[in-house]
Amino acid sequence: QVQLVESGGGLVQPGGSLRLSCAASGRILTINHMGWYRQAPGKQRELVATITSGGTTNYADSVKGRFTISGDNAKNTVYLQMNNLKPEDTAVYSCNAEIWVYSGRGYSPFWGQGTQVTVSS
Repeated sequence: QVQLVESGGGLVQPGGSLRLSCAASGRILTINHMGWYRQAPGKQRELVATITSGGTTNYADSVKGRFTISGDNAKNTVYLQMNNLKPEDTAVYSCNAEIWVYSGRGYSPFWGQGTQVTVSS
């Protein structure tokens, strides 16, 4: 019905940069907001950043000033530019979107499969 496809993860050295992308497709009527979450080994999943369809952004304190979330409403796509990466940013990053599908009765959450980001020298 709805798919979220992520790309852009990988291995990077400390201080490096990566850009994640997440494209939503399927029977989408409208998207309320999209965002990124991450889960490191042995830790709970945590919010990284979100963006509403109107462009309002929200960031975890740990990534403020280093990560930038942006969106393209026409493409139902969200991006996460990650700069000055640190080893503690290592995690599986998952895309989330609140989507109203055709024939639906409200917004429902959808998740991508996740992409690994590893920051190591």
